[in-house]
Amino acid sequence: MAYRRHRPVRNWGARLHEITWFGMRAVVLENELLRVTVLADKGGDVAEFCYKPRDMDFVWLAPDGIRNPRDVAGGASDDVAAFLDHYEGGWQEVLPNGGEPSAYRGAALAQHGEVAGLPWDVEIAADDPSEVAVRLTVRARRMPLRVVKTFRLLSGEAELRVDEELTNESDVELEAMWGHHIVFGAPFLRPGHRIRLPDGVAADPGLTVVPERGAPSDIHYLSGFRDGRYEIIDPDAALGLRVRWDAAVLPDLWLWRELGATREAPWWGRAYVVGLEPFAGRPTEGLAEAVRNGSALALRPRETRPLWLRAAVIEGEEAR
Repeated sequence: MAYRRHRPVRNWGARLHEITWFGMRAVVLENELLRVTVLADKGGDVAEFCYKPRDMDFVWLAPDGIRNPRDVAGGASDDVAAFLDHYEGGWQEVLPNGGEPSAYRGAALAQHGEVAGLPWDVEIAADDPSEVAVRLTVRARRMPLRVVKTFRLLSGEAELRVDEELTNESDVELEAMWGHHIVFGAPFLRPGHRIRLPDGVAADPGLTVVPERGAPSDIHYLSGFRDGRYEIIDPDAALGLRVRWDAAVLPDLWLWRELGATREAPWWGRAYVVGLEPFAGRPTEGLAEAVRNGSALALRPRETRPLWLRAAVIEGEEAR
């Protein structure tokens, strides 16, 4: 991202800030209601999603905070540590492998590899008091895949709009897992929060209420989404987040709960989080298993697949 020294700036309406954050290129999209920070040098991660009227950030930051991928740990690494050593929480793009390390047609893929650990190119797509947008682009290194992702904020709206294109840049058919690793924790998440799902999505009632700290860690896979949508709400504060997406592309929702019961690495009892992650491909055993069970996303030679997501703050009666 080349910093545009002579770009007109403003402190009202929708606006953009090009910054360096923890030594990494980042871009801030802001309007009257939201401030969203995207780490261009680290996966295009959303590392801040702050609802300004309540000073509430819906992004969970891991206990050790934001880590620059250039700062490599001194100990022995592996294909799981490659992700976890630099996992700051937040919201990641997962492609082409979901969950555990896996191998696909000779390509070795790390945990949630590989685009979440790469720097992305950035260009400003809109910069006006009524609308701001940034376009991020990345190419995977071990599979011939290209992602173009546009983040957009409109003036006066508490909603982040995300529009993407995934392209198979080869002349052979490819399969991939594709998902958005969206995780909720402090300061927002507390026991008793509710998860609301669309009609037709079967879920045990115990999965729709956030448990007390210390409950066992687990992961579940929800399907049946004709309408890609969920809401996670704090009924006492009448505040929540509504996430919508194209369920024709990402048909499943991974529900990951790490509630403080893991007393060993990597959490050491310090994580109280719930992940609600739209996905193509399951389970968390990686791409080879998703291919075997037929849940992986198939891309024809040179095919481009579009995807949209929306994340909107809800409050008042909508969030009770």
